[in-house]
Amino acid sequence: MKQLILSFFLLCFSLLAHAQNFTVPEKGQRTESSNGLQNNLNSRSSDTVSTKAGTQKVGKIDQYLIISSVNDTTFVDTTLNIKKDYKFNYRRKDNFNLISFSNMGQTYNTLSYNFKSEQLMPGFGARAKMFDFYSVEDIVYYHVPTPFTELFYKTGFEQGQVASGLFTVNTSERFNFSVAYKGLRSLGNYQNYISSSGHFTFTSNYKTKDERYIAKVHFVAQNINNEENGGLTDDELQYFESGDPEFSDRGVFDMNFQNADNTLKGKRFYLDHTYHIVKPADSLANHSLNVAHIMNFEDTYFQFNQSARDTIYFGSAFKTQNLSDRATLENFHNQLQLNYGNRILGNLQFNTSWDNYNYGYDQIVILDGNRITNRLKGNVIAVGGKYHNSFGGFEINGDAGLNVTGDFSGNYITGQAGYRLNDDLAFSAAINHNAKQPNYNFLLFQSDYLNYNWQSNFSSEKTQQLSFKVVSDKYVNLDIDYSTISDYAYFKKDSLGGVKPFQDNTTITYLRVKLDKEIKVGHFALANTIMYQNVQDDNKVYNVPEFVTRNTLYYSNELFKKALYLQTGITFNYFSKYNMDAYDPLLGEFYVQNDTALGGYPRFDFFLDAKIQTARIYFMCEHFNSAFTGYNYYSAPNYPYRDFTIRFGIEWNFFL
Repeated sequence: MKQLILSFFLLCFSLLAHAQNFTVPEKGQRTESSNGLQNNLNSRSSDTVSTKAGTQKVGKIDQYLIISSVNDTTFVDTTLNIKKDYKFNYRRKDNFNLISFSNMGQTYNTLSYNFKSEQLMPGFGARAKMFDFYSVEDIVYYHVPTPFTELFYKTGFEQGQVASGLFTVNTSERFNFSVAYKGLRSLGNYQNYISSSGHFTFTSNYKTKDERYIAKVHFVAQNINNEENGGLTDDELQYFESGDPEFSDRGVFDMNFQNADNTLKGKRFYLDHTYHIVKPADSLANHSLNVAHIMNFEDTYFQFNQSARDTIYFGSAFKTQNLSDRATLENFHNQLQLNYGNRILGNLQFNTSWDNYNYGYDQIVILDGNRITNRLKGNVIAVGGKYHNSFGGFEINGDAGLNVTGDFSGNYITGQAGYRLNDDLAFSAAINHNAKQPNYNFLLFQSDYLNYNWQSNFSSEKTQQLSFKVVSDKYVNLDIDYSTISDYAYFKKDSLGGVKPFQDNTTITYLRVKLDKEIKVGHFALANTIMYQNVQDDNKVYNVPEFVTRNTLYYSNELFKKALYLQTGITFNYFSKYNMDAYDPLLGEFYVQNDTALGGYPRFDFFLDAKIQTARIYFMCEHFNSAFTGYNYYSAPNYPYRDFTIRFGIEWNFFL
């Protein structure tokens, strides 16, 4: 890690030695895409750079394109705003609906869920490890007029830091590639809680001169490793909550164990390519016709290691030393598409896909006379279709899929309609139905611990969701969704104390209302995000807080003849007390518990952010109220939230 950090700063200084003075207008905004309902509200003029040879043109900032897996396009954003502050974290995403554990790179507890799904196959599982595990949708592609570099750094806990670097270049107008790496290591404040991870990403996109053939490719290799201590022992909770200065050094606490770790590791090769038989420009009737193929191969494993068994925490085991559980999944996905477009009729797609899956373990388990297989293997063939059309301010989208052969049943259908009234105000409504098998680790799991062995025959989980959205910077951003969940699969402790999978045969209803509004008066602003949740669940297997809120009061201004842009303020976070899910490190999952209600504590963070040219500098005092509002803050039962800490970091863009 020391070599990584040294390389990071050497790269910074190297680039500074050759970099230009790149100036970006502050009023420009990034293009946001939400199913086509948000458009560019601002544009940028051409930017210039100053070098020893003089000033040269590098083109408009909106020519530095970022392209998603579904071809939504944004451009590089070098501005500083409050949303950038919210995303300046290990995941580089807004964590509003999450509560982090004490160490950076560990897991998060989830405060809110979105049950909209367009998946037909089971997921791998180990969901507590998946918060920074890059999916296909997380990978973006680039198209840039000149080489572009982005550097990121943030301090962690006890000799901890996370750093990432991205470089992308178009070798020609038609070919781009990018290389990125993110590395993390953080010791944490508690015993046996080191986090380390590495993510390598390579992307490329290409189009022929006549633009009939277009291809996107990416390769991802990622590794997330965490030492696991099981949280504070029950006897230590009273000392933590007492606030006694003798325990301010968190390293003195006894943890449930000090000899365990888990690892999630995966590799993926992805290809998405299209050949246009008829391009819109080729036809006087404005038709288009193309065929496309998507190929995705993923190899993933999750492993839990413990040097000696812990019968108090996990129960009896087959072995006494060197316990190791490893689940693997190889999934090979192919999809063929036929896409037809017409200016009047819209865009229509037919597709068929084939999944070859191989999930499981290297041995067969016989427990209490029951045989637990070692593999779930097979093939699934599915068919589906999509539709999109827009006219005037209206936009319509539809998507459907169905598994037609194979051991896993699955289907989904989604419909969405939206209307844009003007440049600021847009409405949309959507309906979604999904039915699919629970994740693989619900269906089959093996362990050296006896309580963690099962083979289940669960029914498909069925979800329906109605949602409504209002998007307006002037008035309010409002999201409302209402979901019903049938045959909900979850983890919970059984009568013997082991965590097992269960399935609820009742119907759960879930209402979620989220409001986002920023109020500005001069150089001051108040950014508010408030969410209300209501769950009707007779068996209490789905628990979320009733209220979640984040409110930020901040000041922003340009200083030193506009050479520096400053924003500083205080963020308040709060969620109401509820039966928070507990964490199981052997499964890499959270499980339902109804014995301990946690939450209801305030968190105040002070921040000071600055922008100098294309560098954004962040300084923060996290949870500075921890010493005077009570030591009752937890991220999960027995897992305390973070104490007061001072952290800083930087994001820096270079345009060569």
